[in-house]
Amino acid sequence: MDRADLHDDVDKALAGDEPALRRLVAVLTPVIQARVARSLLLWRTGTAAGRDVRQEVDDLTQEIFLLLFAENSKVLRSWQPERGLTLLNFVGLVTERRTASFLRTGRRNPWQEDPTLTEELDRTSPEVGPEELAASREQMKLLLRRLTEELSPLGRHLFDLLFLRELDQAEVVAQTGLSPDAVYAWRSRLRRLVRRLLTEISARTSED
Repeated sequence: MDRADLHDDVDKALAGDEPALRRLVAVLTPVIQARVARSLLLWRTGTAAGRDVRQEVDDLTQEIFLLLFAENSKVLRSWQPERGLTLLNFVGLVTERRTASFLRTGRRNPWQEDPTLTEELDRTSPEVGPEELAASREQMKLLLRRLTEELSPLGRHLFDLLFLRELDQAEVVAQTGLSPDAVYAWRSRLRRLVRRLLTEISARTSED
């Protein structure tokens, strides 16, 4: 489906056209599934690392569609192609933000707690394009690889808890059994390490 046909199907789906809605869902489903799966695989730690994520992908994909079409399709209607994001990138960003929010909070409907979704996407969309998204994802892959190489298993796990899952100090203490002072020390050490690695990665990328 080319861009003009996709825009046309969005307009028709928002107007209640069932065939257009089915076509739109068919186009968006693989995009949503891929973004959800990548987020789940990135966040899995400890004993969850070997789990099959297919059921979670299916469940969260359905929830993303509920978000897009809730309240008379409020989120989907907020997409404005002139702001610089294609529909697929817009839906991809919505998916990543909501999946991350769910993984942080454990709530099945995290978007109900965040009325600023549209404003956040509006602020980021003019500067974000396919090239920038690809570059940032590649840098994240390189950073995670370097962290795994340089950190002990405990340090890598703490990075996941503190910076990917964004747990607060009390939650990290409860999960790891470390003292609050130890967690604070690890947070400071990890921040310094991440800054150093990102500087090295950026320098290497610019040389290439």
